Amino acid sequence: MPKALPVIDMSAPVCCAPVAAGPVDDTAALEVALRLKALADPARVKLMSLLLSSPIGELNSGDLAVAVALTESTVSHHLTQLRKAGLVDSDRRGMNVYHRARRDSLVALCAVLDPTCCG
Repeated sequence: MPKALPVIDMSAPVCCAPVAAGPVDDTAALEVALRLKALADPARVKLMSLLLSSPIGELNSGDLAVAVALTESTVSHHLTQLRKAGLVDSDRRGMNVYHRARRDSLVALCAVLDPTCCG
């Protein structure tokens, strides 16, 4: 059985010195790794792509499920992992749940990985 990673608050964008600036400490390495782990699934990458390219900036669970050809419960699971990593925000409106990519979190993650990518 794989070793479980510790639980940390990932609701805010990752905030640490760029990995290229020198050796990162254990906490910073864990924060970056957990966010990358959340993205390390093709379905989640597709979901992020759909959310980021949506002309209205958000999509509901049903539309996302159809777009990635998965059940709504599977999409919900993936979105929960992205939300826990601080990469997606969601809110319920009536019977639907709408999801938005958190661009600030993605920009922060990019800047930690490569400080020249987002400047």
